[in-house]
Amino acid sequence: MALIKVTDRDGIEHDVEGNPSFTLMENLRDLDYGVAAVCGGMCACATCHVYVDAEWLPRLPPMHSDERDLLSDLSTFRPNSRLSCQIKFAAELAGLKVRIADDE
Repeated sequence: MALIKVTDRDGIEHDVEGNPSFTLMENLRDLDYGVAAVCGGMCACATCHVYVDAEWLPRLPPMHSDERDLLSDLSTFRPNSRLSCQIKFAAELAGLKVRIADDE
C-alpha cells in the first residue's frame, strides 16, 4: 500500500493507504469524506472531482479531451482539477496530495 494525503471539504487532512491496483477514485469513494463517484469511473459525472497539489500535477498522465471537457464545464474548475477516476494510482504516486473538490 502507498500513502495518499487527502484533504476533505472541511480542510482536514487524512492519510489514506492507497491500493495501487485501483484508480484514485476507487481509493477515495468508500471514505466518509471521499468522492461520490456516481458513474463508477466512466468519466461521465465529475462527482470524483479532486484538486491535485501543484507539485504532483507533472507526475500524472495528461488529461484526455473527454476529462478536460467535463471539468471545464464545472463552476468549481481550477487549473489543478482532475477526475480521480482517470488517475491510475501506482506505487510511484506514494505521497500524492489531493483535495476533494466542492460539490457542484
